[in-house]
Amino acid sequence: MPGFDDRANELLNRIREDYESGATALALETLKGLESYVEATEPASSDLATLLTELRNARPSMIVIGNAMARVESRLASGETPLVAVNRVTHELENASAAIAQHARQKIPANAVIMTHSASSVVLQLFRLLVREQHTFSVICTQSSPGFEGHQLARSLNDMGVPVTLITDAQMALFVPQADVVVTGCDTWLVDGHFINKSGTRLLALAARAHNKPFWVLGDSFRHSDQTSEQVTLEEMPTSELLAPAGEWITPRNVYFETIPESLITGRINEQGVFSFPGSPRQ
Repeated sequence: MPGFDDRANELLNRIREDYESGATALALETLKGLESYVEATEPASSDLATLLTELRNARPSMIVIGNAMARVESRLASGETPLVAVNRVTHELENASAAIAQHARQKIPANAVIMTHSASSVVLQLFRLLVREQHTFSVICTQSSPGFEGHQLARSLNDMGVPVTLITDAQMALFVPQADVVVTGCDTWLVDGHFINKSGTRLLALAARAHNKPFWVLGDSFRHSDQTSEQVTLEEMPTSELLAPAGEWITPRNVYFETIPESLITGRINEQGVFSFPGSPRQ
């Protein structure tokens, strides 16, 4: 890895070691960290280009980070200063999330029970919008082991005064019949009709399909990848999280993300609107 100063290494390490934040939240944190780095160090163009490359590759399953860095690179190439380029990409991503929440709210019926898995900042933004508009709803969320991102989501909902039922991942199929709609985020949209999200999402999609529950996935254009489900790298995290017993014949695995075929879900909602598969936009 190229030699970086302490500030750059701290930024890279924060991204690589954050297993709790969703893709959008981590991408925004990366952009804001990059903004602070540029303001503090005023790096040479060549040094900044090398850092952008490392940031693009830091979390391969979260393409939104790589695409955000690519947009910064594109703006730099067009003549913008580093600070302006970073700020504009940050605003693009923030505005995309707000637009998705506005589109998604139309798919949430009154007094809905919404089920979700893991912790997506875009889904949380939808929940905050529903609260602001006094749209009555409740949530069933998985704890999303082994990182337990669902615990933070449950705390956020509790702080907003939203009733939330927190369940283990293994109870997904048991609770899906109680939901009116299933909503999750995603980390990457692949070119062959699959998307990537936290492991367990495919099981939730299968359960929702079995019980005829609408399943909407929220994901902006920063998530587009030209890779296929056969080519993509799925991150495997430290097995120490599993607290597995030691044994000569025991091999713990901790693959955090998985691919899910779009055919299992109702559709995608991005900043342009609502898309039901095979792909035509509709409101």
